[in-house]
Amino acid sequence: MNLRMLKDTPPWEWPDGTGRALLDIVRDEGAAESDLLLAAEMAGDLTVVNDELVEALLSVLRRGDRSETVRGRAAISLGPVLEHADTQGFEDTDDLPVTERAFHRLQESLRKLYGDANVPGEVRRWILEASVRAPQDWHENAIRAAYSSGDDSWKLTAVFCMRFVRGFDEQILEALDSQDPDVHYEAVVAAGDWRLDAAWRHVAALITSKTTDKALLLAAIDAIASIRPREAVRMLDDLADSPDEDIAAAAEDAMAMAEGPLGEDDDDDDCPY
Repeated sequence: MNLRMLKDTPPWEWPDGTGRALLDIVRDEGAAESDLLLAAEMAGDLTVVNDELVEALLSVLRRGDRSETVRGRAAISLGPVLEHADTQGFEDTDDLPVTERAFHRLQESLRKLYGDANVPGEVRRWILEASVRAPQDWHENAIRAAYSSGDDSWKLTAVFCMRFVRGFDEQILEALDSQDPDVHYEAVVAAGDWRLDAAWRHVAALITSKTTDKALLLAAIDAIASIRPREAVRMLDDLADSPDEDIAAAAEDAMAMAEGPLGEDDDDDDCPY
């Protein structure tokens, strides 16, 4: 099975047996690092991930003889299944990529690995970024420590994690003024995810500026539709006619979201009853 060809194929079109092939590579002691990186990345897709692949990825993550890049890739690949399980729960047995037991085992394993001083710092950062997608009590302190560490990489990880864990409005607003473009981007996304009204002026300015980087503009488009849906519709109208297809599509999607139930709720403000 040629994984490089499959990488460019939509996951829902992967042939039967893809999950088993990925499992074999992730477990292969002699696998080339390039093959292992690709297999670990694909193994986290919800179309193939299962209890066995979760355990195999954890095994790679635990191994000190694997490179930090491979271990980090294994950690990040565990994020989607954590978020899916945390969001969907375990009542619908027809839509469960992993069992509840495997989910809780995964959470506990990541917590322990994050707290292990023998695990390299870069790997611990990726573990934190993956594990917050199913938030637990220990994450708040971990994020606060990362944000105040004085290390730029850890601060970036902290602001990314603030998308998923409540209680960081002040830090998100502060990060909006960061000179680090990556931190700034993550702060815009987090502000939109938590609908921080105090971020409105900053995010709206990104929409109207002619110098906003495209990736940041796309994040701002999503954010304003969440923060103030009714005002967002008026601001995004021109962007929906952008010659850039990505920007136009993002604006149209955001307008559709803003004009949905949230937008309707906003209209109630004008009702005298």
